[in-house]
Amino acid sequence: MIHALPVLPYLESVDPHMEIDWIVEEPFATLLESHPLIRRVHRIHTKLWRKPGELGTQWRAITGLLRSLRKERYQKVLDLQGNSKSGLLTFLCGAPLRYGFDARAVKEWPNLLATNRRVALGRFDHHITDRSLRIVESAFPGGVRPNLAGPIFSLPDAAEPVSHSLSRQDLPRRKTIVFHPGASWPTKMWALEHWQELAQQVVKKLGADILLTWGNAFELEACRAIQRAAGGRATIWPRCNLPELAALLNRVAAMVGGDTGPLHLAAALGTPTVSLFRVTDCSRNGPRGVRHRCLQAPLQCSPCLKKKCSLDDPCSQSIDPAAVYQALCEVLGECSPLRSQRTQSLPGVVNPASGPGA
Repeated sequence: MIHALPVLPYLESVDPHMEIDWIVEEPFATLLESHPLIRRVHRIHTKLWRKPGELGTQWRAITGLLRSLRKERYQKVLDLQGNSKSGLLTFLCGAPLRYGFDARAVKEWPNLLATNRRVALGRFDHHITDRSLRIVESAFPGGVRPNLAGPIFSLPDAAEPVSHSLSRQDLPRRKTIVFHPGASWPTKMWALEHWQELAQQVVKKLGADILLTWGNAFELEACRAIQRAAGGRATIWPRCNLPELAALLNRVAAMVGGDTGPLHLAAALGTPTVSLFRVTDCSRNGPRGVRHRCLQAPLQCSPCLKKKCSLDDPCSQSIDPAAVYQALCEVLGECSPLRSQRTQSLPGVVNPASGPGA
């Protein structure tokens, strides 16, 4: 969802009066409902649809969504995912023109049954955002290519309590950097000892404070270990909802994390980021632009897309903390990019093997 946000300013450039609605899973809807370029957000909860023993609830949810979608009489539907679930929703909309990926680019073949305008990707449409924009450009040609990420906006109701919490800890007066050590896959996570080493460098050399964010008990334990290494200059932020997290990320100097939702949320808000990629491809998923650095594990097998791997330990340690610190200094404007670093095809993407310690 976050990678697809640039389609909104593109569509506005085509027609400022265009009415745009968005279908989104329930847990993420709050991030879109205040967006000025979206007229209406349709909430869905497909996990409940698949829950056994809830046939009555499932049927009411699906038929209610169908009535809501058909009532709008949409002219065009843009399927930016290309899987079976998005194909079903595309079909339910009942629009005469249904745009999606062609057979070479679609994620799951049943999606092809729902679309009637199938778009081929171009040679340079590798990044997720470029894939989405290619669909939208096919449906509405002539627009202006937008920024590389976002925009997304923090909610005023969430910003006030976050601002109060930061002020209570006197953090607004100091440079504050968010560390998010967790990820949805274990094979996306950076070695804990590297996080600890980076924390020590950030505190000692940059004089910055660290905020640690987390999503489950395992990540909380990792945050506690990093906090101990930071010598009293790291704070574990309470677990919060998405609007509160957005408000927090909107207030800090930078964020460091793996290929995970909070990292991409920070980039969409305009916060500088340093991201660590192992099993996923930074040139496909990573934040782009001069305020972002994406470091890919230098192993030849990376990215492998494996959730379990016998090389998990050496891979987790393969990105040098010195390279991450250098990248963080660059996005903060504390130092100039190293001449030895080679920029890949996307701006702001660097290979850690060419940085310090390689």
